[in-house]
Amino acid sequence: MRNHQQEPEVPQIPEMDSGEKRLNELGYKQELRREMTLFKTLAISFSTMTLFTGITPLYGSSLQYAGPASLVWGWVVVSFFTWFVGIAMAEICSSFPTTGSLYFWAAHLAGPKWGPFASWCCAWLETIGLIAGIGTQAYAGSQTLQSIILLCTGTNKDGGYLAPKWLFLCMYIALTLIWAILNTFALEVIAFIDIISIWWQVIGGTVIVIMLPLVALTTQSASYVFTNFEVESGATGISSKPYAVILSFLVSQYSLYGYDAAAHLTEETRGADKNGPIAILSSIGIISLFGWAYILALTFSIQDFGYLYDPTNETAGTFVPAQILYDAFHGRYHSATGAIILLFIIWGSFFFGGLSITTSAARVVYALSRDKGIPFSSIWRKVHPKHKVPSNAVWLCAAICILLGLPILKVNVVFTAITSICTIGWVGGYAVPIFARMVMAEKNFKPGPFYLGKARRPICLVAFLWICYTCSVFLLPTYYPITWNTFNYAPVALGVGLGLIMLWWMLDARKWFKGPVRNIDGQNGKV
Repeated sequence: MRNHQQEPEVPQIPEMDSGEKRLNELGYKQELRREMTLFKTLAISFSTMTLFTGITPLYGSSLQYAGPASLVWGWVVVSFFTWFVGIAMAEICSSFPTTGSLYFWAAHLAGPKWGPFASWCCAWLETIGLIAGIGTQAYAGSQTLQSIILLCTGTNKDGGYLAPKWLFLCMYIALTLIWAILNTFALEVIAFIDIISIWWQVIGGTVIVIMLPLVALTTQSASYVFTNFEVESGATGISSKPYAVILSFLVSQYSLYGYDAAAHLTEETRGADKNGPIAILSSIGIISLFGWAYILALTFSIQDFGYLYDPTNETAGTFVPAQILYDAFHGRYHSATGAIILLFIIWGSFFFGGLSITTSAARVVYALSRDKGIPFSSIWRKVHPKHKVPSNAVWLCAAICILLGLPILKVNVVFTAITSICTIGWVGGYAVPIFARMVMAEKNFKPGPFYLGKARRPICLVAFLWICYTCSVFLLPTYYPITWNTFNYAPVALGVGLGLIMLWWMLDARKWFKGPVRNIDGQNGKV
């Protein structure tokens, strides 16, 4: 017999994830844990957009500008144009699945000559928008909590407790700190919470959309909701109908963004070149449908339009959706309990939204620090040794957000300013890579699995023009006459901030900032 020598087993090398492979091709090593599935990424993206957080705080003011028809159809118009932006971004995300996302895209798409400047502009717009976004969630969440406390302790008419400004600021700071603490743990903790979030909002949103019109003693007619157009010039000081319509669209424009959250997590998502675009487009689709249903439920359930804004009403005229809920449940059951429960569902949406935006903001700050684009970058780029999350970047975002909220003690229009800064920064950041993609030579673009082909130019053009329009309208005055209490401070704040950033670029940063910095040797693949 012939002895057969057993051959040693060759260890099986696991196949590299397609997203990680593309990341290495772009010059980055895999540092963050790639554990996110499509559903988890979609959950975080959906939570960043959120069903209630955009519509609820601006619903009252947008309704007041031009009546229900403009508000209801405005959502449809804005949703339509949002799809162009989302499709353009999905194609780029498929080709560049990196945590730096927008500013990384801008650098590569703009080419070697303009890439560093495009990357610089995009990175700072995105950073400003995301950090201000944390503030919008903290403010609106505190506003909802203020209404819950008021209804739990009575009402404005029955001696209920309306939180003063100092307590409102404390709630704002507390929410920001809680989000920072939770984001200091491993990403799977955030992903688990955001899975709760998506079900919270889908189930909670369905309950509110169905229950609210059923509970309301009377509902408005379809003709009122879909055709009634009325300019409230006495309350807003705006008599121009076109101008009133433009302002009534703000609630929709503020609500329908944030879907780029999936792009910020692509270095932590399996198959990110495919799952990133799917998560972006799925988020837009879900929010477009649910958001419109939520607007319709609120509008059909209005009992007395004028009473919603009365400072002597049960909610002190501070929060129109809270008054609509109160009128519906108290009118039928003579109790505010149902309204409080639904307000708690809405508050939960703000909580989850702020948590997700903190996650996205920290990833952008981490990525920009990795490329040495922020002062003291060596501090902010550090990754927690155990949890593998950019914890220092998380706390930097939280600290700046708290500073943004301090004027709450003295200024009445803080939310308007923070909302405008958030929207212009966040959505404005989308414009840079989309414009670069539109004008670049097609031969220089390496497509991913999601590719538009010849349709990319018209889609990118519509998306870019829509973004420019959106950013412009958030700079407009929202009330007349213009006084210190009604002035939109966003143009001043953005002008100063962006002016300093551009000055830094011209005097110093252009000499050393070259955009995304490779941390893998392109020739041999070594770090």
